[in-house]
Amino acid sequence: MTYRRKSGSSGWVPAVIVVAVIVAVGAWVAWRATQPNAGAGPASASTAATASTTAPPPAAGIQHPIAQASVPAPASTAPLPALGDSDASVRSALVALGGDGLKDLLLPQSVVNHIVATVDALPRHELGSSFILPLHTPRGAFRVGETQGILTADARNAERYAPYMAIVQHADPQALVAWYVHSYPLFQQAWRELGYPKGYFNDRLIVAIDDMLAAPMPAQPPALQLEKGRYVYVDPALESLSVGQKLMLRVGPANETELKAKLRTIRDLLTARPPSTAPAH
Repeated sequence: MTYRRKSGSSGWVPAVIVVAVIVAVGAWVAWRATQPNAGAGPASASTAATASTTAPPPAAGIQHPIAQASVPAPASTAPLPALGDSDASVRSALVALGGDGLKDLLLPQSVVNHIVATVDALPRHELGSSFILPLHTPRGAFRVGETQGILTADARNAERYAPYMAIVQHADPQALVAWYVHSYPLFQQAWRELGYPKGYFNDRLIVAIDDMLAAPMPAQPPALQLEKGRYVYVDPALESLSVGQKLMLRVGPANETELKAKLRTIRDLLTARPPSTAPAH
């Protein structure tokens, strides 16, 4: 027997578009799909910050300076727009990087701010109910199957993510990172506006990537139970995972494997140091 629970009207979706959205990949949908009765309303990046349960500890120093990333130069050297005027150019760049399938999924406003707020939220264990990311939710409902009295996520849930995984497959990691590095001042400004005036966004991005890479891969679909109108994991160790790690469990094993491979490539590019130049003799 298969049960369906309706998702909320807004949410996060699994898609790896830019390095930041790669990390965001589906976390909100994974959360919203299990909370069908939660309210859904628009929120600004500052609202997302107050909805978080804990803030990342202040950094003792920059751990992963973006200037040291060893990536190809971006195709465009045009000056960046102001953050408040960046939506049109950011959307255009993301569609070029993610393919035409992204065009109808990407929301039009505050794209960088919402990406930054999403990345900040992924390593956390809870999210506020009023939060948006710059992508539309996948169609359909979260399905749960029952076998001998045990509820588990239906394998067909992974089909809902197919359009987003197509974007993941289309996106070239080097081009993504090159664009991100070129556009980094926009992300850093949005990070400061989110409430971290002395923080460094790229460090938080690496934390979020590492957290998702550490997500477990259970041999069998984990058991679920309905609690206060939402599905939770029966195993307390799984239920205590971060938002990003729960996302990885819910997109399905094949998608999780593919996403982790892409994340590792992205991380390697972001943390690589350019080769030193040998002194001339």
